[in-house]
Amino acid sequence: SVAALAQSRANLKQAELNLSYTNVTAPVDGISGRFQFSEGALVAANTSLLTTLAQINPIWVRFSFSDNELKQLGGALNEKNVQEVSIILSDGNEYAKKGKINFAASEINPTLGTQELRATFENNERQILPGQFVRVRVTTGKKDGVFVLPQLAVLNSDQGKFVFVVNEKNQATPRPVMTGEWKGKDWVILGGLQAGDKVIIDNLIKVRPGMPVTNMPNFKK
Repeated sequence: SVAALAQSRANLKQAELNLSYTNVTAPVDGISGRFQFSEGALVAANTSLLTTLAQINPIWVRFSFSDNELKQLGGALNEKNVQEVSIILSDGNEYAKKGKINFAASEINPTLGTQELRATFENNERQILPGQFVRVRVTTGKKDGVFVLPQLAVLNSDQGKFVFVVNEKNQATPRPVMTGEWKGKDWVILGGLQAGDKVIIDNLIKVRPGMPVTNMPNFKK
């Protein structure tokens, strides 16, 4: 009868629906961990953890910078002032893909004194696994035509900062310079030096204008 056919169709749809419940579809691409239940075990909805799924591609890398490190980088970091993020693997090689900041805490963690950040990386070949430790390098900007000098090589006077350079007569000569930010233990020199200048960086307490010196070029561009 028509009623029996309709009931059979309804039963079929219900059976198909029940069958679909036996497949659990992951919302993200990843790899699963160890199964918590064997095949045929009875599980209940929302109470039984079947397995743990880890997203692999893209993968997130969590890291943090101390307050002092942030000062050297020019302040707190965010998605706008970080140009790229690189990671160094445990073997010392740099990972081929560059990352992007996708989270930056808006405040310093009062317990750790750090700003927490997170970057996302492509991981098609699964070189990075969840829980793996890596070193992070952040690029906040690039400058061309600047020099880096040890902080001790940059002196102060009433007219501003200066360094001692060696002239063509191998004599110490003061040279005014324009400094930028600190990079670790170094000053970034934005102006006042030319490629090939010889800068005195040692024994500055003994150096006087016009005194003869031994040339030891040792600055980085």
